[in-house]
Amino acid sequence: MTTFEAALLGFVQGLTEFLPVSSSGHLVVVPELLGVPSPPLAFDVLLHLSSALAVMGYFARDLLQMAKAYVSPRSMRPAEVRFWRRLLVFLVVGSIPAGVAGLVFGGFFENLFSSTLAVGLFLMVTGLLMLAADAVLERSVGSRKTGRDMKVTDALVVGLFQALAIAPGLSRSGSTICAGMFLGFERRSAARFSFLLSIPAILGAGLINLGDLRDGFSGQGGVFLVGAAVSFVASALAVYGMLRFLRSHRFRPFIIYTLLLGAFVVVLSLA
Repeated sequence: MTTFEAALLGFVQGLTEFLPVSSSGHLVVVPELLGVPSPPLAFDVLLHLSSALAVMGYFARDLLQMAKAYVSPRSMRPAEVRFWRRLLVFLVVGSIPAGVAGLVFGGFFENLFSSTLAVGLFLMVTGLLMLAADAVLERSVGSRKTGRDMKVTDALVVGLFQALAIAPGLSRSGSTICAGMFLGFERRSAARFSFLLSIPAILGAGLINLGDLRDGFSGQGGVFLVGAAVSFVASALAVYGMLRFLRSHRFRPFIIYTLLLGAFVVVLSLA
């Protein structure tokens, strides 16, 4: 792998990890379209860990508040202690389905990563999910929920959608944001919880594949680190941009993009 290829794949992965367009799908499709070698597993793991560090940096205050609510609760108002403690519980509950799915069905879905047809179909499913979520939220009656209205059952439902997104081409961020919107949460609140929920999911997958990361570093460490640095920056920009975008916009551009790209990939795979 060249330095340029590492930087390109790092940019693609970092940007698409938090945009609702499927990073896993793009890491399959982009090398196929550009004739770039598919990245080794160690490189893929490193890119995702870089994305996790980026989102942890962005939400550093939230993470510190959750820790503070348990370690030093007397320095906070009781209502804030309850909120941050509950949020941590919700993140744990929401992470369970993906953890179980990864351990039980991980091998099956890994085989799908070699199928561009599957990637194309799941990209189209991502687009249809966003189309449905926009429609549901626009037709909802009454005030929309925020993070302070979340319940354990809400976290579990979002977690189930995250577990489904183990499929290549089905966007993790898109699925979980849509799940929140289906439950009546405003777009930005759904996105914030989705991004926080990505932290344990990405770190957990990285720990499982830590051995591959260590073994794959030999001889390509410098090239890998270039890709990781680009992924970190792209991930941070994607989180910031997506949260700003969702303040006043629907999913329309992402719906069009995923449906068209998915259809193109399906046609390409059948040609």
